[in-house]
Amino acid sequence: MNTIWSDYVQNIGTLYLSRTLRFSDEHKENFMRAFRVDNLGQKLKILEIGCGPGALTQSLSRWYPDADITGTDRDTAFIEFAAQQAPHLKFMEADATALPFADSTFDVTISNTVQEHIEPSRFFGEQLRVLKPGGICLVLSARRGINITADCIAEENSFEQEIWSRVEPSDHKMQQKYAIGQFALSESELPAAMEQYGFHQVSTEYVLVNLTPDNPQNSRELAHSMINSHRQTSLDAITAIPHTTPGAVTADELEQMKACIHEKYDRRIMLYDSGVRQWDTSMSLTMVLRGIK
Repeated sequence: MNTIWSDYVQNIGTLYLSRTLRFSDEHKENFMRAFRVDNLGQKLKILEIGCGPGALTQSLSRWYPDADITGTDRDTAFIEFAAQQAPHLKFMEADATALPFADSTFDVTISNTVQEHIEPSRFFGEQLRVLKPGGICLVLSARRGINITADCIAEENSFEQEIWSRVEPSDHKMQQKYAIGQFALSESELPAAMEQYGFHQVSTEYVLVNLTPDNPQNSRELAHSMINSHRQTSLDAITAIPHTTPGAVTADELEQMKACIHEKYDRRIMLYDSGVRQWDTSMSLTMVLRGIK
């Protein structure tokens, strides 16, 4: 059972809620325009590599309802959660560098924020192997966006500051231990690598997703979802502490930290419901790299 990523790097809640927002149907047209896979026909066989808890997989199933979609990830907890959320889809544990599929099996491979963690020749080489001739490889890579936190959330009291000071040294060690982002490539290096490892007609698109709760075009439900997605990320960071820094924080301190988080985000929602705008925002920019076998 492999739960390294969900325990030490990004918890289920963080990934599922943030990706559900990023790949919501509101942004469907922009992503589908960047993917350009309709020319392959309707009965597509799509493989998502590193699907995490399955949010993008579910979006793909709505956007391409006739496709045969399989989601894979090395993390057992992610796959179990994804299967529970979408039992009509296929999920399985698999290593992105040793996929359990025959050569020329899929019309499309797609991954989101996976490439930067895997050596490029292995990452692209395995997808080249499982794709059919003329198949399309889609690599989604998060680029630097804009993140502005509401003042009512950003301010930390002395207790919070002291707790994070104990934990901070372990974060860097975790990144080194699990090679997090070790193979990240720039906007120019990434398409060059795709060409180097066998793909042609390589192209890039960029999709901007604006997650600003106070934008008046957002419904109250959507605004609350945006705020609570960040709440979950903060809570997951606390939940991960016993895994990343064993013994550094007591159980009572963890509960006190969670209470601080809830108090802040409850206030943020109260301000939103009262019409007091904070203009906090998360603007994510996704680079969509596309290549043909």
